[in-house]
Formats: sequence, structure tokens, C-alpha cells
Amino acid sequence: DAITLLDMHIEISLSLSAGQMTDLIYTEKELVQSLKEYIKAEESKLAAVKSWANKLDVLTRVSTSDPEGYLAHPVNAYKLMKRLNTEWSELESLVLQDPSDGFISNMSVHRQYFPDEEDEKGAAKALMRLQDTYQLDSESFSKGKLPGVHSSAFLTVDDCYDMGKTAYNDADYYHAVLWMQQSLRQLDAGEEAVVSKADVLDYLSYSVYQMGDLPRAIELTRRLVAIDPSHQRAGGNLRYFERLLSKQLIELKQVYQPASEEPIQLGTYARPKDHLPERETYEALCRGEGVKMTNARRSRLFCRYRDGNRNPRLLLKPVKEEDEWDSPHIVRYLDVLSHEEIEKIKELAKPRLARATVRDPKTGVLTTANYRVSKSAWLEGEEDPVIARVNQRIEDITGLTVETAELLQVANYGVGGQYEPHYDFSRKDEPDAFKRLGTGNRVATFLNYMSDVEAGGATVFPDFGAAIWPRKGTAVFWYNLFKSGEGDYRTRHAACPVLVGSKWVSNKWIHERGQEFLRPCGLTEVD
Repeated sequence: DAITLLDMHIEISLSLSAGQMTDLIYTEKELVQSLKEYIKAEESKLAAVKSWANKLDVLTRVSTSDPEGYLAHPVNAYKLMKRLNTEWSELESLVLQDPSDGFISNMSVHRQYFPDEEDEKGAAKALMRLQDTYQLDSESFSKGKLPGVHSSAFLTVDDCYDMGKTAYNDADYYHAVLWMQQSLRQLDAGEEAVVSKADVLDYLSYSVYQMGDLPRAIELTRRLVAIDPSHQRAGGNLRYFERLLSKQLIELKQVYQPASEEPIQLGTYARPKDHLPERETYEALCRGEGVKMTNARRSRLFCRYRDGNRNPRLLLKPVKEEDEWDSPHIVRYLDVLSHEEIEKIKELAKPRLARATVRDPKTGVLTTANYRVSKSAWLEGEEDPVIARVNQRIEDITGLTVETAELLQVANYGVGGQYEPHYDFSRKDEPDAFKRLGTGNRVATFLNYMSDVEAGGATVFPDFGAAIWPRKGTAVFWYNLFKSGEGDYRTRHAACPVLVGSKWVSNKWIHERGQEFLRPCGLTEVD
């Protein structure tokens, strides 16, 4: 909305004396002068707002011409979060200097839908997660050089600085170093920025120190002191770092080696270990590395038509089945969902997509978790004929009843969306996981891929080295339990982070109850 002048109401009583009236004349003159100054300030402000508007107009024209394509690029998604959380707030502060009712009411209406600080932080962490999983340096992100991307989206010096600060505030010095270094690199190349070189060096030198690289921390701090000799902390830090290094060299009986001339990049420092023991295997599979598909194994994989034991609904149009893995047996079904069915499922799910949950193993209650980053919705068969039809199709194809299955879960994994390695079934140490449902454990998983993904987003099985890539309209199926009801621990799997694109899936978790005669118990524990 255009910024309007505030209405100024001046009430004058005619019973005032001539002297008072004269005073009001001068008061009015002062008000006019004040009004002129206000107009000047407002015009200056309006010029600034117009500059914002023109920039954002160009941006939104690009983004709204192809929203999914625009958001498919993780940098665009991060910058959207940053813009709405930080930059629009700056614009709001500018306008609030002399409030404009139209603008503020609009801001108030829309603010409830804006991402907050937590969301911006989450988007920054998503970029870092992609950086780690796909071994991309900060420059690749900054320059928009991502696999499968045809258009570029850039990160400015200030964007890189904010990324580094997000990591720093989380005591994640590994990523703080990478992003502050990129910010410095772009500043050194002459790029203009709001942030100063001194601020970047301040964060970078301390983060490098935290990574245990004292010679480089000293070199960076010296550079900071040279730029800003009066800097509050720099002098003290430099003396502390030098004393610390001197002490270390004496203890280790070593001579001083100056800091490496090589710029800090991916691989300069080791990434700290985290809670996930199979992190390296999982991430390698996500990159398509370490897949244990041998020629001998490939020779055991076949494709076939399935009619579901002469199921009437599959007799005239049997389903195409392809083996993806031999043991445990994982199959892919082709042409399971049509484009129209996929669009209908997405349409039903979109209004209720919420942060995906996982079942707490101790309580059985659904809760959110950092290792699962997606939005999900649950759809009932009664809601729409398409859902009922999909449920029936899953029953026909698998030969298992879906009467005791969980509702169809629809999930959307956007930028950095992932589900780290997990089991679909409940283990012996979590007996109450599905107690409330009263339908036994999750015997099998039927996973529909409802979109192609430009880069990333594979389903991987770290235990035996399989990677299954999304293909729109197909579905993969595997058993989580042996026929004995014992869990097949090899089926621990993960949804890799989406690097470029948007990944839509829907899944049906099929439970034990009702399968007694459809999948009878085997003679041994691992049949």
C-alpha cells in the first residue's frame, strides 16, 4: 500500500484572546515547517521503500512465475526464509518511523504467516546439512553451482555471514568457519556488503581457534588488529592465542610453523562426529557412492507382471514389478499412481501439512524430531474416492489386508528435507510403540513416489548398501518383519536430504493383525 501522511487535526476555539491567536499563528507556522520536514523525511523514506519495492517486485515476478521451480533451489528457499524473517522486518521498522496505517494493517494480517527466527535458522541448517551430505563447499552454494540446476541463485557476503553466525550461535564452529571464510573471500574480491571485514574476521578467527588451528587463528586475528587496532577483543585474543601456541610448542618440543597459505575449504578441518554411527555410510549412499550392487547380485534381479494371485482387479491389467534388491527383497512397482491421482492426493494433503512426527518409543505418542524434517498429513479412505482406490490398490498388489494399516501418510520434503536412518517397526526395547493401535507391529512398508527429484532424495539402506531413487508414479515395497514376527534389522533406512527439487511421497504402514493367513508364520525365526 502507498504510504500516506498522518492526518493532523487542529482544533481552534474562537474565544481565545488576540495574543493567544497570534501565538497560534506562529504555532501554525512552526507546524507547517514541521510538516515540511515530515514530508521531506517521508519522501526520503518513500524513496527507500520504493527501492525495496522495485527490488522485491522483480524478485516476486521471478518466484511467482514458477513457485515450485524457484523453491526447488535450496538457496532460493533459504533466502525466502531470511527475507521474510529479517529483511521484511527491517522494512517494517523503516515504515514504523512514521506509521502508515495501510502498510501496518497489511503487515499485521500477513505476519501470522511469516516464518520466524526458528524457521530461518532451520533453513540455514538445511543448507549446512546439504553441504555435508553432498560434500559441497560454501562457494558452490554461494555461486549457485548445484547439480541439476539450470538457473543460478547467489548468496551475498551478508547471507554467508548470517549463515556463519547461525552456526556460531549454535557452537557449530565447523560450519561457522566454512561460511565466515566464504563471506571473507567475497569481501576480499571486492563485493559490497553491510557487514564489515572486521566483524567477519572476529567470528572467523575465534571459530578457527575453536577448531584447534592456533597458527591460523593468530594470523586472522593479526589481520583483524591491522584493520581495527581499537577492536575490543582482538588484542586480548591475539596475546592469549600467542601464549597458548608458545606453551604448546614448548610442551611438544616443536618449532613454530606459520599458518598455511591455503584458504580454508571443505576438508581443511574434520567434521565433528555426531549421534549417528552410520553417518558416513548413509551420506555416501545419498551421493550414489558405496552402493553394493555387484554383477552377481544384479543377475538375481528380475522384472515380472503380477496379477495378485489372479485378483480380478489385476487380471486385465497386471502390475509391473521390478526387483530393486535381492535380500532383503525390495521391489518397485511401476505405474502405481496416475498423475491425476497424485495431484488429487497433494490437493487433499496441502491444507493440513504439518511438521512430520515420529512415534516416541517409550510412550507411543507422536512427537517432532530433528532427524525427521518434512511436512506430513494423514488421509482417510472415506475422505475421497481416490484415497479409497489407492488403499484398495495397495491391498491388491501386496496381497495383504490394509484394514489394520495406518492411514495413508503424505509427506513433502522440501529443501534439506530428510529422515535420518530409522526402523519402521518397533523393537523389543520399545514394546508400547503401537500398543494404542492394537494392530501389532508394522509388518511392511509401501512407499509411493509422487514426484521426480532433480537432485538428492534417495531412499537408502546403510546396512546392505542399497540406494533407491524416486521415480514419479512408482512405489517400493518391503517387509519390515520376518514371517516369525521378528524384526528384520537390515531394513534400517533413510530418506536422503533433497538437494534440488521437492519430494512428495505417500506411504502405507501395514500392520500384523489380519495377515495371519495371508502371510503365515515360517518354520524358522528368519524365514
